[in-house]
Amino acid sequence: MDRRTLILSGVAASLGGCATTGSSGYQDAGGEPSRTYSSEEIVNGASDFLGVTAEAAGAAIEKIFKENGQPTAYIAGEEASGAITVGARYGRGLLYMKDRQTTEVFWQGVNIGFDMGGNASRVFTLCYNLHYPDMIFRRFPGVEGSAYVVAGVGVNYQRADDITLAPMRAGVGLRLGANVGYLGYSRERKINPF
Repeated sequence: MDRRTLILSGVAASLGGCATTGSSGYQDAGGEPSRTYSSEEIVNGASDFLGVTAEAAGAAIEKIFKENGQPTAYIAGEEASGAITVGARYGRGLLYMKDRQTTEVFWQGVNIGFDMGGNASRVFTLCYNLHYPDMIFRRFPGVEGSAYVVAGVGVNYQRADDITLAPMRAGVGLRLGANVGYLGYSRERKINPF
């Protein structure tokens, strides 16, 4: 087992402790309500995975929870991106859902805007209204404003149909700007970001 898998498994184990019923009222085919993650579970998991303090992670998570409620899933992974007006982003991670098997996910996408620089990040993405793992495999448009100076944490939203993703990034690099674009999530790594 490699180091990355071991770390991700530890985060999953720490988040798997307790479950709460989602406020969306969604029920799966078996009639059971969707299981969601509490803010405490997410703060602990995100701060451990991103390598930031619980206070730093908690501030971002509190805002996301206030706007969206409790997530039904999360993705813990890593990505790299770069841009000179037009940019590309590539990443890989594991999708976690309560009572479901962990799924490996890849993402890639393009963006355009006033944006320059590059960065490598750990990404902890909260997923809303994602009730089955296969629902992640599509394109999610989003708007992002980034300011990475040596290290930082940023959050943006991506939406497709009624699914909302809230990636939180903590990374290193030098990047400044704002852009619009999309990320496409897939089962396999793709070189072409389109």
